Amino acid sequence: MRTAQDTGESARSAEERSRPHRRWRALPWAIVALWAAALAIAGPPAGKLADVQQNRAVDYLPASADSTQVAKIQDALPGGESTDLVLVYHREGGLTAADRAEAARQTAAAASGHTLTAPPRAVPSRDGATLMYPVSTTEPGQDDEARTAFVDDVREVVKGTGALNAEVGGPGALTVDAQKVYGSLGGPLLYTTVAVVAILLILIYRSPLLWLVPLVVAGVADALSMGVVYGLNRGFDVTVTGQSSAVMTILVFGAGTDYALLLVSRYREELTRVARPHEAMAAALRGCGPAVLASSGTVAAGLLCLLAADLTSSRGMGPIAAVGVLCALLAMLTLLPAVLVLLGRRVFWPLVPVHGTEPRRRRSLFAAMGGSAGRRPVAVLVTGGVLLGALSLGVLRLPGDLKQEDSFTTRPDSVTAMATLAGAYPGRSSQPVTVTAPTERAGKALATARATEGVASAERGRSGGGWTELSVVAEAAPESAGERATIEALRERLPGSHVGGPGAQQMDLETASSRDLRIVVPLVPLVLLSVLLILIALLRSLVAPLLLVAAVVAVWGAALGIGGLLFEPLLGLKGTDPGLPLLSFVFLVALGVDYGIFLMHRVREEARRGAEPTDAALTALRTTGGVIASAGLVLAATFAVLTNMPLAGLVEMGFVIAVGVLLDTFLVRTYLVTSASVALQRRMWWPGALSRTPDAPEPRAPELVGAP
Repeated sequence: MRTAQDTGESARSAEERSRPHRRWRALPWAIVALWAAALAIAGPPAGKLADVQQNRAVDYLPASADSTQVAKIQDALPGGESTDLVLVYHREGGLTAADRAEAARQTAAAASGHTLTAPPRAVPSRDGATLMYPVSTTEPGQDDEARTAFVDDVREVVKGTGALNAEVGGPGALTVDAQKVYGSLGGPLLYTTVAVVAILLILIYRSPLLWLVPLVVAGVADALSMGVVYGLNRGFDVTVTGQSSAVMTILVFGAGTDYALLLVSRYREELTRVARPHEAMAAALRGCGPAVLASSGTVAAGLLCLLAADLTSSRGMGPIAAVGVLCALLAMLTLLPAVLVLLGRRVFWPLVPVHGTEPRRRRSLFAAMGGSAGRRPVAVLVTGGVLLGALSLGVLRLPGDLKQEDSFTTRPDSVTAMATLAGAYPGRSSQPVTVTAPTERAGKALATARATEGVASAERGRSGGGWTELSVVAEAAPESAGERATIEALRERLPGSHVGGPGAQQMDLETASSRDLRIVVPLVPLVLLSVLLILIALLRSLVAPLLLVAAVVAVWGAALGIGGLLFEPLLGLKGTDPGLPLLSFVFLVALGVDYGIFLMHRVREEARRGAEPTDAALTALRTTGGVIASAGLVLAATFAVLTNMPLAGLVEMGFVIAVGVLLDTFLVRTYLVTSASVALQRRMWWPGALSRTPDAPEPRAPELVGAP
């Protein structure tokens, strides 16, 4: 018979056992509350991120560039930065008297109410089919909204009638069109990315609810990252561009979903072994947490190497993209587990994992692929290496540097006007070269400019702050070899002066991109060293990390080569963005190591449990192949969203990275890394303990079978 004392002790013992359970039940709610508070704080700054974007061509250039100095000097001149337009009127077969009268009337109406630097003067073409009116004003200054309003007002007035075509071109119109395109990226990019990820998650999870959880968590991470980046811009003057914002969103959803797939897969596995969801989640985090942390660490290390870039846009993209990855990591390792634990097993309905059951075994595609790689590992390695090398030769077919007029996939009005002007005025550029000379030497500089070969005309402009502006018109077409030669000659003959304008900016952009490729890529060994150190710490090996790093470099070369083969014939792109080789290298090296980490971490687990090297490699591929394939498809699909954007640079980056991720997922990880593991046997883990003798077998966890 139990005494009252026994009953009291039993009650106290039950209460003590329930305390940890109550704490575990309270922890997810506390995490959700913390994230709600963080979102409330980050939300308002996140909404202002578009306001601090800098999308002018000069904003991408280094501060030391000659054309950047011209832009700074122009900003300080009376009236500030000028907005230069060209009104273009064209009729096939020749303009009529009525056309000329209508053009004069529209030009006068467009100029009405605005202070121009000079009265508009008609410049007819030699064949009489085209008439252009240069229009320049300093009214908008550096105010982007005022500049856009001015250009829109002019376009509202300038309209064609009948067979008379009327267009508004010039540097000012091109700048406004580019800013409109960048400004329009945010909504369509986000919606398209969310839709693509949602569709893939529904197909992967086959659940009406589960797919929504990682998607919402990724959205929260995206909002947090935008708030953090806005703070970096305000506090540390980190340059934010439309390109870097777009890439950050892609990374948050792509990398974040990858981490979610790995965690949810391991969590589902643990729910068959553990009764309580919070205990299953703790086991899942212990199992895949090191791989996810190592993965995000390698991505961040790779991206931060862009801080060494000279281009302002590339230097800013490094920390911005790293912020996106780290916010995704934080959300997927804290908020996602908390929400999943609160929802319990029912979140997996209708395929609810039942405690005490074994996962249903299905015939695995990856088991068959691994078997084929395991039978002749050396032959598979050689064949794969030759294939990647052959694809890399496509780099030689990459089109030349992308011209400003070809940077849009759909030509806006300003680009069409430039094409019309190039055909109508073959001996005159419609895009002036701007020279800023010290005022005391302005007269001599003007005479020198006029005497320079390739210069059609030169006029003196504003003065202020010790500088004088000269407007130089080249004989050659914009961004042609002739214009480049003229700009180089002006820079050589005018020491102490600065030569800028759209053509000079494009030249400086290409020079800075080439310099970055020479400077940053040699620095990449330092980044690869940091990646190697992370991999060595995770895998306790030197050979396996070296193999993974070599594989991602080979994938980069092959993906860029495929781009060279398909950019022009398939995508219709007439040039290559100067920053593509560097940015694609950094992203593919950083992201490509992820799947190697996921695979080799599991191989090491199997080896530590006593499996022979071949069995460990094939088991790891069979059990993680579905997860890696799903993650690769999601990441590739998110970057492929960029191929639908209206800017050639984003299309090229999205294409190369998406192709690289697919190559890495389905060729390198599935065949080459698995074949290398089989061929090298225990040497894969040299000089670690696994390379010498197997550790004592550990209790074997149930295998993850099939897709997540």
